[in-house]
Amino acid sequence: MRRAREAPVGADLGPDADPESVARKILLDQLTGRACTRVELADKLAARDVPDDVAAQLLDRFTEVGLIDDAAFAREWVEQRQRGKGLARRALQQELRRKGVDDDTVREALEEVAPDDEEEAARRVVRGKLRSVASLPTDKATRRLVGALARKGHSPSVAYRVVREELAGAGHGVSDEVDHHADDTGEGRAGW
Repeated sequence: MRRAREAPVGADLGPDADPESVARKILLDQLTGRACTRVELADKLAARDVPDDVAAQLLDRFTEVGLIDDAAFAREWVEQRQRGKGLARRALQQELRRKGVDDDTVREALEEVAPDDEEEAARRVVRGKLRSVASLPTDKATRRLVGALARKGHSPSVAYRVVREELAGAGHGVSDEVDHHADDTGEGRAGW
């Protein structure tokens, strides 16, 4: 389904509306709901046919007074998405780039994510899904959980280690045959 193009400048304020006033209203309306990046706001203005010079002037002014702050946006985004969704640095980096945050700002925001925080986020994701894989064979549960972590940007090494440890901690899927095989070979649990 295609989204309809938004109304042009001044359509909501009347035919005599000043483009700068309309653009200012658009920016304030957008920033009322949540923080936005400069690129997101520029895209919104362009969608409403705000002249480029008016858009640039207002975006500069809003940045100058601190209403637009990509660095603060990136720090907040990283904190919320890493803690709330369990995203790893790689996924966060991709999201911020899609929102138009420059590479240096992304890098600075991601420096605040400690490896231990990233691992704990992966553990929270796995723990939240353990019940849904409880009845599955260990290899299938492992694939599903590792896949869930991969979609959240976690590296294979972290994903497999966390999944293995969390499944073992939950006593998941170890049959007598697997234990017997592990004892005979001295390799530990089969499949790990």
